Amino acid sequence: MDNPRPAKVAVVDEVRERLSSANGVILTEYRGLTVSELAALRRTLRDAGGEYKVYKNTLARLAVRELGLVELEALLEGPTAMAFVRDDVVPVARALRDYGRTNPNLVMKGGVLGARILTAADAGAIAELPARDVLLARVAGGLAAPLQQLAGLLQALPRNLAYGLKALIDHRGGEPVPEASPETETPTETPTETPTETVTQEEQ
Repeated sequence: MDNPRPAKVAVVDEVRERLSSANGVILTEYRGLTVSELAALRRTLRDAGGEYKVYKNTLARLAVRELGLVELEALLEGPTAMAFVRDDVVPVARALRDYGRTNPNLVMKGGVLGARILTAADAGAIAELPARDVLLARVAGGLAAPLQQLAGLLQALPRNLAYGLKALIDHRGGEPVPEASPETETPTETPTETPTETVTQEEQ
């Protein structure tokens, strides 16, 4: 922008700050929603741990460009609102999904989770996951159970478990458990044959 007005600069700064501090952001199209419907959606998302904001696309594009999130620019077309997530993205994604089921004017377009750009399908998959605390508790319980029970647990979890766990690990700054290296493995000892001693009897 050439000589942007202070009000526009303030909006760009606000969007950039919210994007930087949020755990995740889900972009939606809200074409056709009434003012009262938007207000109800904002209350629902607030209870789920999110904040629903509408910005001009031109200003939002400047903010995402400054953050290097250029893939989000393609989503900033048409009436677009951003759901900023303070903590766990799953309840917010689920609230958007549930609202969209009763009001098809609301459509999830994608978003960002940490450094990962989300497609609309990704956002929908996250909505199907258990909440983070529940997911971690299930995995922790499974790791303490016998292997047979663990296998059954993993099959019972959503197909998007791997994606969800990766997202949660990225959020919590965790690292995968390193695999044992060959140097740390205890070598298997191969029994060696004991040579047969030859006893010579002295002649009398």
